[in-house]
Amino acid sequence: MKSLVAIKNAFFYSMSGLENLLKERAFQQELIVLAILVVIEIFRDTTLSMRLYMFSSFVLILFAEAVNSAIEATVDRVGLERHELSKKAKDIASAAVFIMMMHFAIIWVLSFIL
Repeated sequence: MKSLVAIKNAFFYSMSGLENLLKERAFQQELIVLAILVVIEIFRDTTLSMRLYMFSSFVLILFAEAVNSAIEATVDRVGLERHELSKKAKDIASAAVFIMMMHFAIIWVLSFIL
């Protein structure tokens, strides 16, 4: 019975996290881009496996953005004063989002070329 309670609690913690993510401007902008790409992809002749790969590359951006937001919130919780380690943590988290965006861009560009 404890495991069911733990699963239920984990679900509601996750929903709270998603609710917080939806308030993040960058996450909102990424969801708008996703909606536009879904519309574009509806009219393209692409295999199901390629579509899954293309959209999973976008999910990686959302994942990285979630981790980035969590790191930023944690660093800000510790203190708002400027510190080199705080900057380093935030910059690395931001770089993770950038790496996923580059991966996404390469996948989508190749899908149009090939």
